[in-house]
Amino acid sequence: MPSIVITSANRGLGFEFAKQYAADGWRVYAACRHPHAAADLRGLEKASAGQVTVLTMDVTDIDSVRAAVTAIEGAAVDILLNSAGVSDPSGQTAGAVDYKSWAQTLDVNTLGPARVTECFASAVARSDRKLVVTISSGMGSLAENISGGSIAYRSSKAAVNMVMRTIAIDLAPRGITCVVVSPGWVRTDMGGSDAKLAPAESVAALKSLLKSLGPAQSGRFFRHDGSECPW
Repeated sequence: MPSIVITSANRGLGFEFAKQYAADGWRVYAACRHPHAAADLRGLEKASAGQVTVLTMDVTDIDSVRAAVTAIEGAAVDILLNSAGVSDPSGQTAGAVDYKSWAQTLDVNTLGPARVTECFASAVARSDRKLVVTISSGMGSLAENISGGSIAYRSSKAAVNMVMRTIAIDLAPRGITCVVVSPGWVRTDMGGSDAKLAPAESVAALKSLLKSLGPAQSGRFFRHDGSECPW
């Protein structure tokens, strides 16, 4: 049975990934900060007859990430999905930057995936699939930024793109493929009710894309529809 680790699996895209991969028969390790408060995720775990395991993990706390690795010690992780992310407060434009919240955004969106990938790399290397996927955003593309604003969020996603492109090179000798993907504008708490895509649509498209990825695509940036996003 193939397996996947998903961060922030209690909500939004992370929860949708957990549902869909569980329905496909995968072993799902669903991580979130506060499992006791994640009623929907606990319900999924209970209904799965052992197929879904909820893990406690705070991506900003290296000890928490290491404890999650220990909790699945010896497991092979076919896909590591870095789904955890936060948006920044509105009004983050030049002259109105909240530096404290910017640092917090970077901690979750940039350092978080780096911590998780480093800690789970050996588990990924033990698997058949050997794939690390980080949810980024088109707002992290320098080439596509024509509207400005959202300095904290944009910079955190641009930074994680560079981090994961570098990690792709570092992990290549271990046979690990590492990509960043943009899920599109999705109707989640972050995306809002006006977004074009339902979570189920975005995740189904991303799952189809992930099936096609291998070492030749490592270090690249893809949209949910499979097209390549400019850096």
